[in-house]
Amino acid sequence: MSAKLPSVSLPPVDRSALLLDLDGTLVDIAPRPEAVVIDETLPAALLALRKRLGDALAIVSGRPIEQIDALLPDIPFAVAGEHGGAIRHAPNQQIARSILPTPPSDWIAAATRIVRACPGTRVESKAHGFVLHYREAPQFGAMLRDTMEPLLAGSEHFVIMPARKAWEIKPRGADKGVAVSALMQSPPFAGRVPIYIGDDVTDEDGIAAAEQLGGTGLRVPERFETASGVRAWLSRAAASAEAAWPGL
Repeated sequence: MSAKLPSVSLPPVDRSALLLDLDGTLVDIAPRPEAVVIDETLPAALLALRKRLGDALAIVSGRPIEQIDALLPDIPFAVAGEHGGAIRHAPNQQIARSILPTPPSDWIAAATRIVRACPGTRVESKAHGFVLHYREAPQFGAMLRDTMEPLLAGSEHFVIMPARKAWEIKPRGADKGVAVSALMQSPPFAGRVPIYIGDDVTDEDGIAAAEQLGGTGLRVPERFETASGVRAWLSRAAASAEAAWPGL
């Protein structure tokens, strides 16, 4: 953590809404998305914070909601998955899914061919896009990007976005800023001040949306260094009876 960072002013806990990215923020990045491990202290800390926040705690992730539920069952009040393409505003509510395009089959075929030619890379399919992972073979990162960028050139419906050792092809108009804005319109989030915490490029829209709503965005590398730092801070907040958040 840099001592040169300006101090950050957070709202009192009882006026806050907490919106958290998952991978790289709450859990350590793993070689494969399915290999992440939930730290044993995390569920209890999140549940305690949810109580302190009057339920205004949400997970905002690029993962499908079904995967988030499997990792953190019955813990967040609300969940946004697929970069805002799917949102469940409250427990047991139906998932609201945006009408989004699916990528052309020739893009998926090209992605499949290139990962076959690049050992250690892989394609992760999503409902309205796909991800090219190269964490286990970082030497192929540029090659994967250079293969996909010409296909997307001029596309009105899709963008290619850098992530943690990955390239994600996703629909325009589905981002974490959309998710934050939608969540903050409904109880128990409405009327509170958003605090968004995320770790990479895909979280910048969420941070911007939180700030536009008068709240704060916290970038993991700047304020916490690692997901472990985030978890430690959340645990301190969960155990505290103070009206203010722990210092950063």
